Amino acid sequence: MVVVEDGTIAAVGHEVPEGVEELDGGGGTLLPGLIDAHTHTDEDGLRTALRFGVTTELDMMSVPDVMNPVQKKVQTEFDLADVRTASWGLAHPDGHPHQLRRDLDDPVWPTATVPSQAPAFVEGRLSEGADYIKIMVEDGTPFGTSLPVVPPEVVAAAVEAAHERGAMALVHAFSATATRVAVEAGADGVTHLHYDEVISDDLILRMREQGMFVITTLAVTASGASDGAGPRLAADLRVASRLNAAWRDNLGREFAWNAHLPNALRSVGLLHAAGVEVLAGTDAAHLGAPGLAHGASLHDELRLLEAGGLSPVEALTAATRRTADRFGLTDRGRIEPGASADLVLVDGDPTSQLSATLNTRAVWRRGHRLAPAGVTGEHDA
Repeated sequence: MVVVEDGTIAAVGHEVPEGVEELDGGGGTLLPGLIDAHTHTDEDGLRTALRFGVTTELDMMSVPDVMNPVQKKVQTEFDLADVRTASWGLAHPDGHPHQLRRDLDDPVWPTATVPSQAPAFVEGRLSEGADYIKIMVEDGTPFGTSLPVVPPEVVAAAVEAAHERGAMALVHAFSATATRVAVEAGADGVTHLHYDEVISDDLILRMREQGMFVITTLAVTASGASDGAGPRLAADLRVASRLNAAWRDNLGREFAWNAHLPNALRSVGLLHAAGVEVLAGTDAAHLGAPGLAHGASLHDELRLLEAGGLSPVEALTAATRRTADRFGLTDRGRIEPGASADLVLVDGDPTSQLSATLNTRAVWRRGHRLAPAGVTGEHDA
């Protein structure tokens, strides 16, 4: 039994106070709201995510003039997932992701091309409201091209500047080489799990010693590997019923860039066994990133984590408490007094059958129950 008052969990396992509306959860499991540790989101993405019980998204790069109004909106409108953001990522002026954004009319991105510019870059992002710093190390191989990357010495300087300001520094790394740059720079975590080779023992050891984490993004790797994960998910009526036609079509396609999913799955098991924390994230973005959909893809990320060697409970923890703790969101990812009432009620028991996470019966964000049509409904005390 969980009692919610004013958007916060007031009690767990006690008698229901008089005069409080009750909801029968018989035959179901109450979970903390899920957290997707890697997205590129907007208002539509956050609204879609919440329908699947994803109550928080961690945006890993965005245009502040677009994201800041959305962050304000989620404080008062509860049919949207909550969001944290990196603001602008540190990218090479001619590097990733500029080749993907040529038609988006972006303003000129702030950047740092030499180490001495890194502190100003970090200060600028934090002044915009960034919750953490994102650094791109991407040579373009997954996209069939060759791109210049942020030099290792600039990566290291940006990490140092972030740490001096008390902020986490995260590195985009799709390759083993990029992962090594992140490790050498002392980053807090990498926002992808590379797949060009199985992660090496020495990298695992370094990551464990440094207390690093890995956001797995197996969902986007599966799409890049043409594994069929997105189309299978789109065909699931539990998913299709909560997506509009555009998102169903997006989820039903694939990136197909020759990613190697077995390497990533093997690496998940090795990292987990060694005690390196893995966090569940999808890289769900806007329409046009095929094989992914906000909210829905996180459920498949859990499936893939289990395929990599995590138990259902461990996979669920990677999308709840573990991510919350790493990102300082200690008011969520758990069901205990004082925590935010971000909750998901599902039919069945996902701790033994992980796919039950899609059997959504009810979703609450800050105690506000999401109506079936995706509009904020009643507030349950």
